[in-house]
Amino acid sequence: MSIAETAPTTTTRPAWLALDKIGVLIALVSAAGAALPFALFRANRIVLGEPKSLLAALPAPETTILVAVLLLGFAAALLRFSARIKLTIGFLVLAVLFIFMGWSASYLTPDGDTFARVSPGAGFWILAFAFALLVADALTRLKFGPWQRIAILFAVAAALALLLWSGSWNDLSILKEYSTRAAAFWNEARTHLALAFGSVAIAIVVGVPLGILCYRVKAVRAVVLNTLNIVQTIPSIALFGLLIAPLAWIAANVAGASAIGISGIGTAPALVALFAYSLLPVVSNTVVGLQSVSPAAIDAAKGMGMTGRQRLFGVELPLAFPVILTGIRIVLVQNIGLATIAALIGGGGFGVFVFQGIGQTAMDLVLLGAVPTVALAFAAAVVLDALVEMTSRGGNAP
Repeated sequence: MSIAETAPTTTTRPAWLALDKIGVLIALVSAAGAALPFALFRANRIVLGEPKSLLAALPAPETTILVAVLLLGFAAALLRFSARIKLTIGFLVLAVLFIFMGWSASYLTPDGDTFARVSPGAGFWILAFAFALLVADALTRLKFGPWQRIAILFAVAAALALLLWSGSWNDLSILKEYSTRAAAFWNEARTHLALAFGSVAIAIVVGVPLGILCYRVKAVRAVVLNTLNIVQTIPSIALFGLLIAPLAWIAANVAGASAIGISGIGTAPALVALFAYSLLPVVSNTVVGLQSVSPAAIDAAKGMGMTGRQRLFGVELPLAFPVILTGIRIVLVQNIGLATIAALIGGGGFGVFVFQGIGQTAMDLVLLGAVPTVALAFAAAVVLDALVEMTSRGGNAP
């Protein structure tokens, strides 16, 4: 008998059959989501919802398709497929989930009933979260360049816009809330953007020169940064409230102040508060960025005969720009969220719908304000992260 005949035979499993450690967690989360209610049916907008399971929320054919797609996503998360396969399947599952959620609303809403409301249940949100994690993990592994990440963001935004335009979600409660408040929604959207981006713009105009001053004069640095640290510790609602009295006094006693929009309540105190919160990240990142400039680069600029002003604008600020932009990213994402609080003092923004919904126990109205706020913050973070990477690599990112 030959050695080949007596040797034990060994078989190797394909690499993709091994368990993915992160995927196990994602699979567990998705399994929990599948066991929870997929949709909530309510006879009107304020009563408690009647939970509908995955099997009861859709007709049998659609349920079969959705379960099959979820099982595919479960397997993609659990096993070690390539990152591109995980990314493709993750996007597929999310697309099917969002489309079928709209179909579920149409299926559960009785014909001709204008009072009934159907909203996504906890199961839908957890499933969406789980497969969004799958997509995020795949994107991290693929290490796409900044332009590719921005392109993916715009593709997702276009897909969501197409879904809304198609009317597939018209029977969902959040869209019914929007349909009765469309004009107010876009008016508050403009106010929200003006508060968030306006406060950041003012903070850049004031904060960057102040950061340069702090970098050059150490005595000023300690006073300014300590003061801004104190402002940062004040709770947002408290700061909005503290600004009401002084701004009301200015509006009443300073000529022309009320004519340009300064008042105790409204957008003025909201804008001032957001500006105050924005200063510390902008100033501190400007200081850190300038401090991180290589002394060799500064010495080379001096050797070329550049003046202090030329060194600042031609060498130091361009090299410090990625760090300064990181501070601006922090501020913008922060202010998009904080701008919702402005509604408490009449400042407008998406917070109007959030607090109206809380007061009326109408969660869909809360979502009408919360969802676009989260989407704006996420999009701003992705775009500015990409810009930071491009500037730090000199625009040569793959």
